[in-house]
Amino acid sequence: MTDPTLKLNADPLILSALREDITSEDVTTNAIMREGKMGTCDLLCKEDGIICGLTIFARTFALLDETTKVELFVKDGDTVKKGDKLATVTGDIRVLLSGERTALNYLQRMSGIATYTHQVAGLLEGCKTRLLDTRKTTPNNRLFEKYAVKVGGGTNHRYNLTDGVLIKDNHIGAAGSITRAVEMTKEYAPFVRKIEVETETLEQVQEAVNAGADIIMLDNMDHETMKQAIAIIDGRAATEVSGNITKENVKAIADLGVDYVSSGALTHSAPILDVSLKNLHPLDDAE
Repeated sequence: MTDPTLKLNADPLILSALREDITSEDVTTNAIMREGKMGTCDLLCKEDGIICGLTIFARTFALLDETTKVELFVKDGDTVKKGDKLATVTGDIRVLLSGERTALNYLQRMSGIATYTHQVAGLLEGCKTRLLDTRKTTPNNRLFEKYAVKVGGGTNHRYNLTDGVLIKDNHIGAAGSITRAVEMTKEYAPFVRKIEVETETLEQVQEAVNAGADIIMLDNMDHETMKQAIAIIDGRAATEVSGNITKENVKAIADLGVDYVSSGALTHSAPILDVSLKNLHPLDDAE
């Protein structure tokens, strides 16, 4: 993430998270640190994984005090091991204490998503199938979570409702049919937008093909039904498989030769990667 992106999009979200944690004061820190004093601490990795979110981690402290210094020894996307020293943070001890939890929350969450995505993406190596995320993200954290998917080796699906056309089951219900939904979308949406249609039956697949869908999603179909659906599509639209996709079943689905497989689990079910700030101590005036 570049600095302009941080200032425009990420800073307000980070500030909101800090305000959630500090309504008026950090009473514990203020009780034991009555005045400012410089200190330093280490960012340590407590389990193996893919690190992600270091810029957000550092930015959290900078928003509390722009003079805080974070020296990084790794970069986003690097493989890290238990016991690795990832960074040192130096600044006003009050800032280090007050910003610690929020900074770590971002780093642990983003690193966990990157790690899980990396594991799933690794199962697709050698296949043409690309791994996609979904909009099943934590409210107000989509920017960070979708970035983490990319760092882990996945590909972002549409970012939000403005970003692309995806006609789902309830849209079809509202329109009356897939054919009518596609017709109305072509009349309204900019011509540069591809049209994706979610299907649950072979009859819907055929209708989506006939309607001219650009991408056809096969949602929650069993393996044999997906094979039949792909035969019906016969290259006339890109294919996406979705519905309860995890690292335990993604390989079997990819073997069908679909173009995309989307998994909400990348963002809603990835465990955090355990990292922590340790060894905080004051700096002598001579240091």
